Amino acid sequence: MSSSVREWLNLSVRWFHVFAGIMWVGQTYYFTWLDGQFGKSVKAAANAPGPAVWMVHSGGFYTVERQKSLGVGAERVRWFRWEALTTWLGGMVLLILVYYLGSGLIDPDVVDISQAAGVAIGVGVLAAGWLIYDTAARSRLGESEAAFAVFALAMTAAISWGLMHVFSGRAAYIHMGAIFGTIMTANVWLRILPAQRSMLAAAVAGAEFDPALGAEAKLRSKHNTFLAVPVVFLMVSNHYPVATYGNRYGWPVLVVLVVVGWMAAKLIRAA
Repeated sequence: MSSSVREWLNLSVRWFHVFAGIMWVGQTYYFTWLDGQFGKSVKAAANAPGPAVWMVHSGGFYTVERQKSLGVGAERVRWFRWEALTTWLGGMVLLILVYYLGSGLIDPDVVDISQAAGVAIGVGVLAAGWLIYDTAARSRLGESEAAFAVFALAMTAAISWGLMHVFSGRAAYIHMGAIFGTIMTANVWLRILPAQRSMLAAAVAGAEFDPALGAEAKLRSKHNTFLAVPVVFLMVSNHYPVATYGNRYGWPVLVVLVVVGWMAAKLIRAA
């Protein structure tokens, strides 16, 4: 593949990845904000459909109400899932093009390993990141927000330290972003969507929906909003090597900025 073709391919996939990410993060924060607005409202009556949120945009007024039952056919319910998958797929293609098929993965000054070994470590850490996160989230640890946050931060620090001692600094940062992005995508497809399908099936059948499934889906969506800001930071960090991955304190900088991202997400959620 010529350098010109590779560059155009890289540019096209990067544009696709960024644009899909804008749609995904935008709708994630919109629904999180919407849910927060409903939470702040007091229902007028126990059997009321729920409070309404009024908005103005593009020269019109809009109102959204949360319903307790399904008032339309299942075929008319809008799903939000492809934004997550396309964002992740675009990111994975970029990871393969730039690092697994390129020369940015291994730095002999860090550790001299083969490209194949580096790729195996990279793929393995993506899978391990999801398994560790998911196991913790489904355990009793996930019942405490503070305890889970401490655990998540400790794992972030440990994995980022390890990656900085195996890959080039730039590759280590990108792989941390890929771990977060993989967790977010798996949350959507493996935890949130199955719960929504069960809820929809129960609504169509007129049966009761297990509230525990809805609570887990809502928690995973909340986790995604806290991961989104650090992911965006890690995506753009490769443009600032002196401040980030090229710094002698590269992995502590990463950990600190992940915490800053969590704080920013908390402020956005409270807005």
